[in-house]
Amino acid sequence: MAYSVSRWTREIGIRAALGAQRSGVLWLVMKECALLVTAGLGIGIPLALASMRIIASQLFELSPMDPLTIALVSVTLAMVAAIAGVIPAQRAIRVDPMVALRYE
Repeated sequence: MAYSVSRWTREIGIRAALGAQRSGVLWLVMKECALLVTAGLGIGIPLALASMRIIASQLFELSPMDPLTIALVSVTLAMVAAIAGVIPAQRAIRVDPMVALRYE
C-alpha cells in the first residue's frame, strides 16, 4: 500500500489543491486496501478449502475445515491490511499540494 500511495502522490496533491477533504483521501486509500483484502480472501479461502488433503497432513489436532481458524486468520489478515493501509493514508493526508504537484 505504501508503494501504491507513493505512486498516487501527484493525484492526491491535485485532489488536495482542488479542495478534497482529508476523509476523502483516507477513504480513497482504505477503499483500495479493502478491495485487495477482499480479492485475496475471495481467492485464498476457496483455494485453502480445495487443498484440504494437503493441509490436513500439516495440521495437528485441528480440522482443515475448522471455521474458527479460518475466521481468525481472515480477521487477522484484514486487521494487518487495515494497519498497512492507514499508515500510508496518514502520510498521504499530510502531503502538501504544492510538493505533490512538483513530485517526479
